[in-house]
Formats: sequence, structure tokens, C-alpha cells
Amino acid sequence: MRLNKADGTGGSSPKPGSADYVVEDDELGDIGHAAHGLFSGLESGGKHASAASETAGTSLKGNGFTSGTALTEVNETWETQVKTLLQACAHISNHLDHTKKSSKADDDWIGAQLRIIGPVIPGNDGAVPASRINKYFS
Repeated sequence: MRLNKADGTGGSSPKPGSADYVVEDDELGDIGHAAHGLFSGLESGGKHASAASETAGTSLKGNGFTSGTALTEVNETWETQVKTLLQACAHISNHLDHTKKSSKADDDWIGAQLRIIGPVIPGNDGAVPASRINKYFS
């Protein structure tokens, strides 16, 4: 299995002259920002729909309609599902923020370890490209 090349569109492209997998910090930030935006929109939209359904269910129930009880039950399910989606969006956003912050330190540590065990490659500050790591596990 090789992760150093992907045909087609989308995702990150290798840096020129490199066959390594690259994810730019700003790409992680963009995805995290989109998850946060989804969280914000879903939170306000979910609350609005819930409040309207609760009002309608209470009104229908108060006027003797059995559909009011059903609408109230549907609203409880709605609220549970919206909370679950909000938690998922928050988890994605928080995880990507953490990944963005920690990836630099991880990359530096891995690079230092590879410089210790790997051959010096001109123009690469002695680091071993990910595409050549496999030979160390043969």
C-alpha cells in the first residue's frame, strides 16, 4: 500500500519535487471552521424548529387533538438528534483544532528521528521522505 500518490481531484497535492503525503494546516483549519459553522447554524435552526413544534404540540394537545401528543414525542426525538449532531460537529471542530496544533510538533519529532536513522538527502536537511520509509521495515 502506498500513500504517496493519488490520482483524481480533491485532497492535498504533494509539494513540487516530493512524493510525500501533505496536509496543509490551513486545510485543517478550513474544515474545522466549516464544522463550527455547521454547529452554529444547526444550533439556532434546531432550537427554532423545536420551539415551534413544542408550541404547536402543546396547543393541539390543549385543544383535544391526539396529534398534539404525537408532535410532542416527535419533538423530543428531534431534540435528541440535534444534540447528537451538535456534539459530532463540536467533536470534529475540536479534533481538527487539536490536530492542527499538534501536527507540527509531531512532524518535527518524526523528522528528527528519521534524520538519526536515515541517509542524508541533498536539499532535504537530512530528513527521509515518507515514500522511502518503507525500506526500514523490510
